[in-house]
Amino acid sequence: MLIAVFVISLLALAFGLLLGYSAIHFRVEGDPIADNIDALLPQTQCGQCGYPGCRPYAEAIAAEEAEINLCPPGGETTMIALADLLGRDPVPLDAESSTEKPKELAVIREAECIGCTLCIQACPVDCIIGAAKQMHTVIADQCTGCALCLPPCPVECIDMVPIKQHIGNWKWPLPAADAQLATGRMAEV
Repeated sequence: MLIAVFVISLLALAFGLLLGYSAIHFRVEGDPIADNIDALLPQTQCGQCGYPGCRPYAEAIAAEEAEINLCPPGGETTMIALADLLGRDPVPLDAESSTEKPKELAVIREAECIGCTLCIQACPVDCIIGAAKQMHTVIADQCTGCALCLPPCPVECIDMVPIKQHIGNWKWPLPAADAQLATGRMAEV
């Protein structure tokens, strides 16, 4: 009887070690499809798609729980890239976000800032710096233009300013016929 208990304990220990090794060695880091979708999204973490950030939205697209046309900051370009990646037909942008806005940057009028830190707490990418009762400022290179800092500001000292086009951010405009063809809205000839 004692030998049986010893043998079963030894087998349980061996299988436990084997399972532990397998869990570490063969671990999958994440969903590769969701990773590829997330890489195409603009990473504004703005929540305008109805999800708390780009990664949850990418996971919902990968699980086919969300459409590919819900990202206003990414616009039509991102939607077409997602359609190509997933082998789906392009879908016109969601009615609420059908107008693509130019890229914007939050700018704090520092003379009016009271240092309440509410904008710092609201910023999903931590691009606003400052301390309590001190003026705040925006790190322009990190700002995604999500505008989530606007509603909590009690003195309304934050403006969204369009980013000026220069050689580093300018893109060729997509001709209207190509845009219609890419989104499947062009009538059959």
